[in-house]
Amino acid sequence: MTDDRPRCAWPGHDPLYRAYHDAEWGVPELDGRALWEKLMLDGFQAGLSWITILRKREAFRRAFRDFDPERVARFGEGDVAALLGDPGIVRSRAKIEATVGNARAYLAMRDRGEDFSRFCWEAVGGAVRQNAWRAGEVPTETAESRALSKALKARGFKFVGPVIVYAWMEAVGLVNDHLVTCFRHGELGGEPPP
Repeated sequence: MTDDRPRCAWPGHDPLYRAYHDAEWGVPELDGRALWEKLMLDGFQAGLSWITILRKREAFRRAFRDFDPERVARFGEGDVAALLGDPGIVRSRAKIEATVGNARAYLAMRDRGEDFSRFCWEAVGGAVRQNAWRAGEVPTETAESRALSKALKARGFKFVGPVIVYAWMEAVGLVNDHLVTCFRHGELGGEPPP
């Protein structure tokens, strides 16, 4: 049976991409560690397509010890060298080293009593920003993503520019950017399509 429900155009007909769109993209994430993992993956996406990262996600999880910040923060030069030789992930020294540094930044926030989930959700006032975009209207960055990017950088994070941060905000449901014509828009709290 063909699933012909109206969707955002970006997943096309790729089954993996459609499954991600239908079940995961835009679903509000509240767990701080999961938010951090997804932010790291969006950083690896810089200059690439998301489907590339999605296809490598399980390899990334193995390589980065299930994105456990405690474990990743202890990575040294030997670990970085091993990751640079891992064909299952994106082998960018800058992105790998940024992930290690970002684990340390995440832990530093925690040690200061700053909850990562609360910090992220404060960027949208603590509730999903319900947008009502049509095709061609979705921005690549917003005032909120610029402010959150700046706040993350001030805490030592790297590969968190406003465009990366906005893509991540969409992915983790801080904003509902499913098009109003997409069946997921209404399911995730937006008004049903007209």
